[in-house]
Amino acid sequence: MKKIFSLGLIIFFLAFCFAPAQVSKDDPRINEGIHLIETWVEAQLDYHDIPGMSVSIIHDQDILWTQGFGFADREKKIKATPSTIYSICSISKLFTSISIMQLRGEGKIDLDEPIKTYLPWFEIKDKYPKAPSITLRRILTHSAGLPRESAYPYWTGPEYPFPTLEEIKNKISSQEELYPGATYFQYSNLGMALAGHVVAEVSGQPYDQYVKKHILGPLGLKDTTPEIPLHKKNSQLATGYSGELREGGRKVIPEYQVRGMAPAAGFASTVQDLGRFASWQFRILENNEPEILDPYTLREMHRVHWVDPDWGTHWGLGFSVFRRNDKTFVGHGGSCPGYRSQLLLCPKEKIAVVVMTNAHDVSPSSYAHEIFDIMSPAISKVLDSPDETESRGSDLEKYTGQYIRPIGREIQVLIHKGDLALLYLPTDNPLRSLTHLKQVEKNTWRRIRDNGELGEKIEFEVDEKGRVTRMIQFNQYAVRVR
Repeated sequence: MKKIFSLGLIIFFLAFCFAPAQVSKDDPRINEGIHLIETWVEAQLDYHDIPGMSVSIIHDQDILWTQGFGFADREKKIKATPSTIYSICSISKLFTSISIMQLRGEGKIDLDEPIKTYLPWFEIKDKYPKAPSITLRRILTHSAGLPRESAYPYWTGPEYPFPTLEEIKNKISSQEELYPGATYFQYSNLGMALAGHVVAEVSGQPYDQYVKKHILGPLGLKDTTPEIPLHKKNSQLATGYSGELREGGRKVIPEYQVRGMAPAAGFASTVQDLGRFASWQFRILENNEPEILDPYTLREMHRVHWVDPDWGTHWGLGFSVFRRNDKTFVGHGGSCPGYRSQLLLCPKEKIAVVVMTNAHDVSPSSYAHEIFDIMSPAISKVLDSPDETESRGSDLEKYTGQYIRPIGREIQVLIHKGDLALLYLPTDNPLRSLTHLKQVEKNTWRRIRDNGELGEKIEFEVDEKGRVTRMIQFNQYAVRVR
């Protein structure tokens, strides 16, 4: 009994000592990154007239931080929040792809069978009879040679007349292949819509019911739907807006439904739900246990299955796959009238970023990458040194805030890497726009050059009440406004 008891203590001690470090938003290193992101995004909305945006940062099984900025509806002054619903458009393709792979796992689908095996009505004009067949594998990698769209002008406003399934069927015989199969990457909404209708045919259930029962319900994605929930307009559903008009301002995009194209572009969701969707992927890859999907199947989907002849495009089974700064990312973007979104995952680091906006000319991919670049090193530091924090004096807070030069240039003074830093706004790259400072005297700092040497002085003027009023650099003043 003593040996068993001792062994139990040893196992408990080892589990405690080697348990993975928890990443908390309250850690100063994490908090600094979040504050930089908040400051930057708020400025971007103001400078670029962006109605609203919602963001989530996920680490493994936790939504590390999530926030809404601006308005879900400007006219009604409904604020954007983490639970605001946006159209996620082409991110819908991931749910369709997972459905296909579920059915393949049950032996009901062969990815390399011609799609006509599952959709007998598929009678597109065969321009290239000697080319490889149109298969689900090629549809999931956008290499089937299909035209990009069904034969309807559904991206054209103000009606956005998305076709029903019956209308897609009626026009398919009038369409023809664009390229020979397995020749080029050609993004195809038509192809992914067809894949969704294969799910319905093979499963014997309407597409939306299948996805709700086999993916959305089990994963607890309660605010994710296979069609835009117009009944939540004026409450949870964001209003879509056009890009900035030449004469200024934006137009409200009229309501629409995606109907027969929903498996390719119809879904709506929140940054919280897509954060849970990302955590599910990290979870099954780590635990190596089936949950909704076999982990080996998810790895298969995350691998590159198609490379274009020019090596410019790489695609997995449904997932976009690419390398950036020697890191592999998977995910998908979405762009529908009035909405744009991005789901970005770095499986190795178990970090995901979700960005959604209700402005049609904003690039959520750029925001997601910048946010990842800010948070990835901070999370890495916490994991490598969970008990260490860089020295941060509370007296630095009085210097932080918004400063304006007479010519109108905005400078945000904030705390980053344990000391003050200057963030020049507006900017599309907050990290490159940061100038780090080193304190050398009371109320005096010097700029840290790229080579580590110290540059010019930055001085802060303080009034008789101890309030910081101005910042001086190169003998030029910037007035603190808040």
